[in-house]
Amino acid sequence: MSLKRLSIFAPQPHTTRASPTHLSVDPKGERIAYASGKSVFLRSIDDPSVCTQYTGHTAVVNVARFSPSGYYVASGDASGKVRVWDCVGEEMVTKGEFHIISGPIKDLAWDGESKRIIAVGDGKERFGHCITFDTGNSVGEVTGQSSVINSVSIRQQRPYRAATASDDQTLVFYHGAPFKFNSLLKGHHTNFVHGVAFSPDGAYFVSVGADRKIFLFDGKEGTLKAEIKDEGMHKGSILSVSWSPDSKRFATASADQSVKLWDAESQTLIKTWSFGPGGSIQDHQVGVVWIPRADDIIISLSLSGDLNYLSPTSDKPTRIVAGHQKPITALERTSSKTLLTGSTDGTVSSWDIAKGTAEVIQGDGHTNVIAAFIETTPDTVSSVAWDDQLRTITKGKFSASTPTDSQPKGASLLDTSKLVILTATELRIYNTTTAPPSLTTTQKLSFTPTALATSSTGEIAVAAQDRVIRIFTYSTSSGLQEKTSITLSRSFATSLAYSPDGTYFAAGDSTGLVALYTTNGYTKKTNRWAFHTARVEDISWNAAGTHVATASLDTNLFIYSVENPGKNAKVKNAHMGGINAVRWVDEETVVSAGNDGAVKRWEVTLPD
Repeated sequence: MSLKRLSIFAPQPHTTRASPTHLSVDPKGERIAYASGKSVFLRSIDDPSVCTQYTGHTAVVNVARFSPSGYYVASGDASGKVRVWDCVGEEMVTKGEFHIISGPIKDLAWDGESKRIIAVGDGKERFGHCITFDTGNSVGEVTGQSSVINSVSIRQQRPYRAATASDDQTLVFYHGAPFKFNSLLKGHHTNFVHGVAFSPDGAYFVSVGADRKIFLFDGKEGTLKAEIKDEGMHKGSILSVSWSPDSKRFATASADQSVKLWDAESQTLIKTWSFGPGGSIQDHQVGVVWIPRADDIIISLSLSGDLNYLSPTSDKPTRIVAGHQKPITALERTSSKTLLTGSTDGTVSSWDIAKGTAEVIQGDGHTNVIAAFIETTPDTVSSVAWDDQLRTITKGKFSASTPTDSQPKGASLLDTSKLVILTATELRIYNTTTAPPSLTTTQKLSFTPTALATSSTGEIAVAAQDRVIRIFTYSTSSGLQEKTSITLSRSFATSLAYSPDGTYFAAGDSTGLVALYTTNGYTKKTNRWAFHTARVEDISWNAAGTHVATASLDTNLFIYSVENPGKNAKVKNAHMGGINAVRWVDEETVVSAGNDGAVKRWEVTLPD
């Protein structure tokens, strides 16, 4: 047996309200780089399902930038460290790690020779530093500002110049290299300065801020050329700016839910793209990058994480790439071979497995951690979450809901008309032929439940913190009846799963052991599946009932064989931070989702 990664369906960039999120594009205009959690994702612009993930950081990453050569990426994290790594090879070897400031890195910039980096942020002794990319040697000082620096840009031609933008309402202009303070540009902005960017030809640099103002400066001398004043000025904080490859235009992204295109020579507005209904916070535009290629594509970033592809010839986005920004906690494959994923913020997405693209389910959805999905009919999926709601998803939208009265621990389908939901205090059975499903049976629990599974033969397994797994049967006439129980020796079970034909029963515990039982008397078949080193989060059977996929907090993914319990296939560090869910797509493919917010597809080679 073997496992091989086929693709990564990446999470969306991490965003913060009223704060810029910096995006970067490679020199060829093929890939976009951004940070999400403790990872950096390099994602194809034309095919977002083609993606690579860098997991070298141990703290939350705030920014990642391609070098002008296209061979390296520099990324800065919340601990004040900058890591430089190879972005060409598959192994993404780290070139160096450098501690810059005693606080989060907010932005960084490369010089035109791809040899020097200026990194800035919110430090204590200093707010930034200039280093060489390979050794970390000092090549200048970042001085002159008294508050957090939000943005930095370096002129790509000699003589080198640099500019930094700060919350103290100022810009500092530097000469280099080595980079030295030249002048303090104050009295222009009247609020936080969020963005600064040199034009590709080095003739100008532009600054934008929370005061909704845009200033244009000479790129070589640092003198003010003009303040852009137009009837179409932004009505909210301007958070990001990016130049066109020809240096004649630039785009700005604002919290007024718009992206605007400006002419640098005439200082006039060319075009405006507006997003969402008025007052929609999730449609605030917090980042923008202009792609250096012939089709003139601009990519803007919404606070929701959506990447919007904009063209100067179109009034609406030509494409929107959506997905998750938070850890994914629930995963289900539907009969139509789409994937449903749910995250800790209540977002639910539907994925086209072949294309690797997602659509966020719209409507009155969940507001907390998604616990489980259950497909009740080919067109209907039920979802439960920590907002104590059972909601129905029909044709891509939330259509109905009913309360579960306490926090759901799991959900499973007993038969075509009966949905079983395990909460913190009860075992509840719903009739799925009504919309929303109607509650028919409840049973109070005298123990603290941890996991749920149902079999095709009508049995319900409930695990508890007392290390006992109780097996129930259910009928309309007699209700829920306890049939038998299994007492575990090491720890309590955290995940349960019956084989498709109900012959076998697998139980994973909080220490990483997965035990296999036959359902004829619930006798143990094997306890040799003990290779996980942390809590088992999910267990999934293939359709043939011959192999089991297991997901764990230890970040590892395993495939076990029922016939040969000693045989297994594994992937270490499959998801940074742990795997929360795994499902078989077919006999040759499994998908997994985890705390890194990504969905990953794996090719499984089973023995003949």
